[in-house]
Amino acid sequence: MDGKKTSSSGGRALEVRKRKEPPSGANSGKTQANPARASKRGKFYDARNIRSQPSDAALQDGRLDLQQFLSAREFEINALESSMRKTKAANATRVFQQVPRAMRRRTASHNVKRIPKRLRERARREQIEDNTPTVDARKRRPRTTRARIRAETAKKLDILAARKKKKQLQNPAGAADLNGKEGRVIPTVHTRTPRPKIRRNTLNDPPKSKTKFSKRQINKTWLPTHLWLAKRATMTRPGQPLWRFAIPLTPTEKCYRPTHRASGQKGAVAWDMSYMSTIGLYGSTEGVERVLKALGLTQESLWANRGKKWRDGSRKWTGILSKQSKDSRRDIGPATILWNPEALGQDTLMTDASSPKKSQRQLFIRTHPSCFLELFNELLKLVKMQTPQLYVEDLRFEIGSIELIGPGSTETLLGVLQPYHDKPGAEGRHAHIFRSLAGVDNPASLPKDALLSCSIRDPRLSYPPRTIAVPNGSNSPALLDTLTKWPVDDDLKPFGLFSRDSRFQASRMPPQKSLNRRKGSNTPGEHLSVTAVDPPIPVILLASRVATDGQAQGTWTLLAPWRCISAIWYSLIHYPLSTGGNPRLGGLDEIRQIAFEQGIPWFPGDFPGTDAGSRWELEQRKQRKQDWDRRPRGKRVEWKSLDLGAGRKGEVGEGFACDFEHLFGLLKDSITATPVTNDADAMDLSTPEDPETSLSKLATVTQIAKTSFTGFLASSNLGEPPAHSIITVQLTFVTRGVANACARIYRLPTVAPDVALSSMEAEVPATEPSSSSLGSLPHDLRDQWLRKLPLRAAKTNTASSRRGRQTKTDSAPPRMNPGSDLATSKIVIAKSLLTTQLPYPRPAANQSDVGGHPLCPGENDLIGFVTSGAFSLSEGKGTAIGSISAAKALETLRGAGAREGKLCIVRNAGESVGWLARWELA
Repeated sequence: MDGKKTSSSGGRALEVRKRKEPPSGANSGKTQANPARASKRGKFYDARNIRSQPSDAALQDGRLDLQQFLSAREFEINALESSMRKTKAANATRVFQQVPRAMRRRTASHNVKRIPKRLRERARREQIEDNTPTVDARKRRPRTTRARIRAETAKKLDILAARKKKKQLQNPAGAADLNGKEGRVIPTVHTRTPRPKIRRNTLNDPPKSKTKFSKRQINKTWLPTHLWLAKRATMTRPGQPLWRFAIPLTPTEKCYRPTHRASGQKGAVAWDMSYMSTIGLYGSTEGVERVLKALGLTQESLWANRGKKWRDGSRKWTGILSKQSKDSRRDIGPATILWNPEALGQDTLMTDASSPKKSQRQLFIRTHPSCFLELFNELLKLVKMQTPQLYVEDLRFEIGSIELIGPGSTETLLGVLQPYHDKPGAEGRHAHIFRSLAGVDNPASLPKDALLSCSIRDPRLSYPPRTIAVPNGSNSPALLDTLTKWPVDDDLKPFGLFSRDSRFQASRMPPQKSLNRRKGSNTPGEHLSVTAVDPPIPVILLASRVATDGQAQGTWTLLAPWRCISAIWYSLIHYPLSTGGNPRLGGLDEIRQIAFEQGIPWFPGDFPGTDAGSRWELEQRKQRKQDWDRRPRGKRVEWKSLDLGAGRKGEVGEGFACDFEHLFGLLKDSITATPVTNDADAMDLSTPEDPETSLSKLATVTQIAKTSFTGFLASSNLGEPPAHSIITVQLTFVTRGVANACARIYRLPTVAPDVALSSMEAEVPATEPSSSSLGSLPHDLRDQWLRKLPLRAAKTNTASSRRGRQTKTDSAPPRMNPGSDLATSKIVIAKSLLTTQLPYPRPAANQSDVGGHPLCPGENDLIGFVTSGAFSLSEGKGTAIGSISAAKALETLRGAGAREGKLCIVRNAGESVGWLARWELA
C-alpha cells in the first residue's frame, strides 16, 4: 500500500509518520522519496571520504624514492584537512544542537524563536526538510481558565483599540473641545509630573504604576527593572510576593557554577537590590547620636576620634541593630548607616536673635525589607522621645540600588558611570578618584567602608557601552598611591542623593523616543552629548568587604534615585567585559549561594534569633511540610520509624524544622511528639499549629553577638549567657559529609550514656562492658568519634602496627596477597573463617553502630540546627551555617577546651548516620 503501513495484528492502516522514510539504496528499483535528504547524505559521504595514495609508487626496485613518498604524504595531509573543513561546513548537526551552553536542555526545543537570531533561518529550513511540526503561541488554544480569560480580555482590548483608532482617523480634531459659536479650539494643556509627596513619621505609598499594570501590583510592588527581569528570571508567585515585592529568585538559565566562577575568577554578577529599604533620619546632632546609641551603636570607637570619618560622611557603618526588650536586648537586623557631610561654613546657623542654632544632620539607614517595619516603628518611638524632636522619612521608593560582585565589577561601573561634567576640574574630587580606579579587580582592596559620591550622566546617552582600556595589572604606582592615601576626606560637600530636589530632577529624564530622535540625527555609532534637558543623576558608591576572609571578593553597591535604576541597569547588564562576556544576572538564590561560599550568614535565613528570622523559619517549615505531603507515601521519610540505633526510634523534634522549641524545652505540640496508630490519625495530627503561637514561642529565642560570646568565654565574672540564647556558627566537615537545612548538630558525648555509678559502687570490670542492652549507647562512643579525625586515625593505626610487631600474635585474620594463586587463596579463606570469632548471640541491627559508622549521641547532647548547608565549591568540601545553644557551647568549651570542644556531629534530618565537623563563630 502506498503511503500507508499495515499493522501485523489487525491489518488496520496507520498514518504516515512525521519524519519521511530515508532514501532507498541504489540497487533497489524504488524512487527516492526525499531528494533533499539524499543530496545531503551524498554531501556528507563526499566530505568524509578521505583520499589517499598507495605507498607502492614510492618503491622502485626495492628502493624508497624519498621525494615521491613525501609528495604522497603531503597529498594525504591536504586531503585530511580538506575533509575536516568540508565536514564542518556540511551541517553535520542540527541548529538546536548548536545553541549556547546556557540554553541547552535535556529535551531540545523546536520553537525557532527560542534560538539566536543568526540561526533561525537555518532552523526553519531544517524543520521544513524534516517535516517538524511547529506551534504558534498566538494560535495555541488556552488550556487553563486563567489563560482563557486573558485571551478573551486581550481580544476585547484589540477590538476597542481598533474602534478608537478608526474614530480618530475619521475625526482628527475630535480630541479638541469646541467652545463658543466661532468654534475656537482650546489647546490641550500638558502639566509636568508632580514631585512625589514624602510624608514624615509615616509610611509612604509606592509609586503609581501604569494603568496597564496596575491590577498586577495590588498586593506587591514591582522593581524598576521588573519587565526586563520577568523575561529572564524565575520570579516570586503572583499571589505570594516576598517582603511585599516581586523579587527574582534565580535566572532561567543554568547558573550555579557560572555564578561561582563569575563572582571570584572572571566576570561579574549584578543584582537589582531596589527592594532594600532606606530610612532617612533628620535632626540635631545630639538627638541623632542618642537615637543611634539606643539602636545598639554603643561602641566607643564610633563616637571617638576613630569614628570621625564615619560621622563626617566619608565612611559607612555596617552592623546589626538591636532594641531594648524588657530586661534584655533583641537584634533587629543588619543595616548600613551613612551620614550626609555638612556644608563648609554651615556648622552653626545663626537666628534673627543672633543666637547659635544647633547643627542639623541627615543620615540614611539602609536595611533589609524583612525587618523594615520593625526598625521603622522602633525609630518612631525613639524620635518622639527626643527634644528637639527628630523626624524620619520612608525612602523605600525614592532610592534604589544595584549590587555587583566579581573581578569585573569595577570595570563595569567605570564603563557605564560617566561623570556629568566633561571638564576634569568640574567633576569633583570623588568622581576623579573613581575614574582612577581602573585596574582594581577586587573592591575589597579599597579602604574599609569606603564610599564615593558624584553626579553621572544618563547612561542611555552612551548606549551601547564600550569596553574601556584596563591596565594589565593593578600594581601601578598611581593606583597604589590612591588606594593608600585615599584623598576623599578633605573638602567634603553634601551628597546630592540626600537632596529631595536633586532626586526629583534626576527622575525627569527625557523619554527613550526623544533619545532615539537625537541619535537618528547623529552619525551612526556616535554617542550623544549632554544637553540642558539631560539632568545629572546623583549616585553613591559603597565598597564592602567580607570580615571573615581578606582574600574574598568585595561588593560594590550603587545607590541612585528609584526612577533612574532601569536606565543604569540596561547599560550595566550589556557592558562588554574585557575578559569576555557580560555581567551575569543574579537572583535571591545567587545571593544566598555567594554568602554561603564566603562563610557569611544570610539574613534572615541564618538569623533565627530575630523576628524576621523567625517568620522566615515558619514559612520554610510550611513549604517543607507541603513538599513532604506531595510526595507519595513510599518515597517520603517516615519520621516515626526512623532508626537512630541502640533502640532509639523517631526523629528528634520536628523533621522539617529547625526545632529550637524542642531544643530549649519550650511548650510545643510537635507533629512527631504524639504517637499515632493509623494513617488517619497521622493526617489529623500533621496540621501545623497556629503561626502566631509558633512565632510567640520563637520570640523567646535570642541571638547574641560574637563579641558577647567571646566575653563570656574569656571571663567567668560576666555570668552565664541569657536563657534561650543562640550563636551563629560556621561548620566545616572534617572528612566527608554534606549537610542540608534542618540538620541536627550534636556535641561529642561528654560522659558515658549509661547512668553514672556512685563512688562506692564504682568497680573496675574484668572485661569490657557490653552495650547490647536495649537503649544504651556504647561506652566508648566519644573515642569512636575522635578516631574519625585524620591525625588521630593515623596515630591509632601506627600504634596498632607497632603493638602487632612487638607481640607477633596471629589474632588478626590473614590478608589476601594480590598475586596469590587459587590454592593459596583457598587456604587463606579457610584460615580466616576458622580464626574469626563472631559474638554470640549476634547483636541486634544498629545496636553498636550503623553500618560500621559510629552512632549519633543522645538527645541530651543536641546543641543546635543547620540553617543552610551544601557542598561548597570554594572550599571543595561540605560546609554549613548553623545556630547552636550558647549555654551548651560555653559549657563544652570550658570542659573540653577549644580543640575538642569545637568538634561536633552533624546528622541530616531523616538520616541515621552523622558526620564529624568543626564549628567556628561566624
